[in-house]
Amino acid sequence: MRTPNILLIEDDELDTISVERSLKKLEITYILHTAYNGLEALNLLRDKNKPLVPDVILLDINMPRMNGIEFLKILRSDEELKDLKVFIMTTSSESNDRITAEELGISGYIIKPLNYTDNSKRPDSMDAFVQFHLRKILINADL
Repeated sequence: MRTPNILLIEDDELDTISVERSLKKLEITYILHTAYNGLEALNLLRDKNKPLVPDVILLDINMPRMNGIEFLKILRSDEELKDLKVFIMTTSSESNDRITAEELGISGYIIKPLNYTDNSKRPDSMDAFVQFHLRKILINADL
């Protein structure tokens, strides 16, 4: 059996830790690769020696150097990468971001519930996504 790969493209260390914490609840073996921005992610995907072929990409929108939308436009224009499953993760409530991402063929849109100054309880959309959607994707990738 092949071990599924996840590519997390996220510039915020606390958000990365939160995603890793949610992924650990999967109780499925996977390999997590991380990139700080879209440029680093493209380098991993296009590596001449051993390109990364992730089963799913978790993509933040707001990042330095190359943001998520810029990355997604390049990804969708690349014949070898255009069909990868991409889920946008963002705290952005900008409808333009959502519309643009949907037009670029994302698989889903996850609102990050991360708010370190507000201790009120609210549903964790990342945990829900991991348990109900990502689990299915990785189990199918493992077959």
